[in-house]
Amino acid sequence: MRLFVTLLLFLLVRSAEPRRGHRSGAVERGSAGRVRGRGRSGVTRRQAHQCKEYTEAGERYLDCQDKQLTAVMPDWPTDIHHLLLARNRFQVLRSNMFSQFTHLKSLDLQQNDISRVEDDAFSGLSQLTTLLLQHNSLQTASEEVLLPLPRLTYLRLYDNPWSCQCQLDSLVRMLQVPSNRNLGNYAKCAEPLALMGQKLRKLSVDSLCNNDINVEAGPERPKPPPIKLKPEVTSMCRTYIFPRPWLDCSNRAGLNHVPADLPPDIVKIDLSNNSIIHLRPKQFLLSKDLKLLNLSSNSLHHIDTAAFAGLLHLRELDLSNNSLKYFQYGVLEDLYFLRKLSLDNNPWICDYNIHYLIYWLKHHPGVAHTGLICSEPREFRGWRVEEYVKTYNGECPKDKLTGGTDTGQGGQGGSDNDAQEEVGEMTVGQGEPLPNHLKEKKPNTFEIIRLS
Repeated sequence: MRLFVTLLLFLLVRSAEPRRGHRSGAVERGSAGRVRGRGRSGVTRRQAHQCKEYTEAGERYLDCQDKQLTAVMPDWPTDIHHLLLARNRFQVLRSNMFSQFTHLKSLDLQQNDISRVEDDAFSGLSQLTTLLLQHNSLQTASEEVLLPLPRLTYLRLYDNPWSCQCQLDSLVRMLQVPSNRNLGNYAKCAEPLALMGQKLRKLSVDSLCNNDINVEAGPERPKPPPIKLKPEVTSMCRTYIFPRPWLDCSNRAGLNHVPADLPPDIVKIDLSNNSIIHLRPKQFLLSKDLKLLNLSSNSLHHIDTAAFAGLLHLRELDLSNNSLKYFQYGVLEDLYFLRKLSLDNNPWICDYNIHYLIYWLKHHPGVAHTGLICSEPREFRGWRVEEYVKTYNGECPKDKLTGGTDTGQGGQGGSDNDAQEEVGEMTVGQGEPLPNHLKEKKPNTFEIIRLS
């Protein structure tokens, strides 16, 4: 009997092994499935990590620009301070869309296609100080949108087709509060026709609900020109706001001129490695806050006199690796506070035209400059331009200009009248004697000669 029971147990164990093996395989497949699940979530994380995450000055940045995004990803880190979402495909900002980012200080949503912002879209962002919504498709918004942002001090709304009618009343009133001086600067009406082009901050608020103003243009009236939603600078360059507002227009194929519509609040512009050959007057006139301008590695060979007009605060100017031979008189006169001027690798010609540049540098000793080496003519090639200028009058010493020497002795035919005549023959402000052929004057007379 015991033998029978033992045999029965043995058979039961053997029969159970395939099922256990099958169960083990299922577990293995389940495990593999979970691995694949982790793989998928890993891909999601990697997709999220396609956004560049970095730390600067103790603050965390998440750079998700140019990612074709239409919404916020759920696995993004929530303890970031700056979120960069420019040049994506956001169209509507939904309620509580950013509420998890409670530490956020700046939110960059420029150059999307945002046409609507729900009232609670920025709920939870009590620390936000900077909001960038320029270059979008917003037509209207209310003050309610900005109420969750008690610390907001910097708001950009320009280059949106604002419809200046009653729905915009509360937003315009808020922008016009004197303490909100950095909110909504440069934003303009796109319609109605009577208000087109007027700045929101300078509108007469009562006119927003004026029925006469808001009557649409009839068929007999010309239609307003289309609103240019994507200026040239927007399509060709990238705009960054942190750590400082700057514009990256470097290495743009086919860029042979300074783009139009430069942002007025930009601090740095990088136009290096392009094909710009000519700087025309007042191309940077609106960028009055500009401090760094990089024009290196272009084909620049001519700069008009007023090219840098308005750049009162410019500190650094890089013109290296171009085709400049000299500066026209007056080119640098607007750069009152320039501190660094890079001029390396330009074919400077050492002749009279180069004197203006040296003259300007001499009278601005605080400007550190590099790269002023003569390229032509051959006899001065490799010379420092400053050394060339010092030798410019080397062949005209004073003794040659006087046409002779005066020993100061009597008995040389000189007299008191002659000495008095010599004094009269000095050029005003020069202190140099005149050549002999100008000395044939009547005795005891004086004449002022101005030499060119």
